[in-house]
Amino acid sequence: MERINDFRNVFAQVVVSRAGCPHNQRLLRAFERVPRHDFLGPGPWIVREDGTRTAGDDPAIIYQDMGIGLAEGIPTGLPSLHARFLDMLQPMSGECVMQVGAGSGYFTAILAELVGETGRVIAYEINASLATRAERNLKPWPWVSVESRSGITSTDDPVDLVYVNAGVQELPTAWVYALRPGGRLLFPLVAERGHGVIFIVTRIGNNTYSARSAGNAQFVPCIGTQDTTTCARLASVLRDDTSASVRSLRLAPDQPDESAWFAGAEWWLSTYDNTTGVA
Repeated sequence: MERINDFRNVFAQVVVSRAGCPHNQRLLRAFERVPRHDFLGPGPWIVREDGTRTAGDDPAIIYQDMGIGLAEGIPTGLPSLHARFLDMLQPMSGECVMQVGAGSGYFTAILAELVGETGRVIAYEINASLATRAERNLKPWPWVSVESRSGITSTDDPVDLVYVNAGVQELPTAWVYALRPGGRLLFPLVAERGHGVIFIVTRIGNNTYSARSAGNAQFVPCIGTQDTTTCARLASVLRDDTSASVRSLRLAPDQPDESAWFAGAEWWLSTYDNTTGVA
C-alpha cells in the first residue's frame, strides 16, 4: 500500500503541473488523498476506445494522466483536464456542488475533498450500474449523495457550483437558476461525436451571468439535452472556432441580438460583456 501511495503522490504532482496549476496546494492534496484505483475496479483496464486493455492489473498503472474506460463508450476523463477546470472554478470549503455525470465517483471524491466536511456534493449518474458503484465508492465521504437518475433538472436547494461532465446541446436552464450569487456553472457545449467547447458561467447579479470559454474538449453526451436541429447549427458555429469571444449568458425573455454567438431554445451565449458594457 505504501508503494501505491508513493505512485499516487507523484501522480498528483504530474496532474496539477500538466493542468497549469502546480501551486494549487488544495487541489494537489485532493488528488493525493483520493485512491483512484478504488474507483476503477480490478484490472486489466480499458485504455483505448477500441477496447484495448492493459497487459497487467498492477494498480500502479492507474496512476498516469490518462482516461480509463468505465463501461462501454464511457471513459473517466483526463485527470489534468479536470484539474484545470477545478482550478478555474475554485470550489471552496463549505460550498454545495451539483455534479452531473458522476461515473463511478472519482471526480466526485475530488470535489468532496475540495468542499470538505462542511460542504455538500450532490452527484447525478443516469447509468444505474455506475451510480451503484459510485455510491459504494463514495462511502468515505458521507457529505456526498448519489442520485441514480438524470441531472438535467435542478436540485431543490440552491448551489454554489454545477459541474457538468457530459456534453449538452440544449443547456438546461434549471442549472443556471440553481446558482447562488457568485455561483459557477461549467458545462461542455458539444455537437457531433462529442467534440465541443467548455464554458464557465458565473452569476454576477440578479439574472445577470458572465460566460467564458475554458477551451476545447470531448465528452460523452448528456442524455435529454440532445437536439438534431440545434446540433447542426452548433456544429457550424464550432467550426469557426470563435468561442473566445463569448462574454455572457443571456436567458429568456431576452431575445438574441447582434451580439449572439449561439442561441438555444431559452438561452443564448453573447459577446456582450456585462462588466464593461462592450459587445
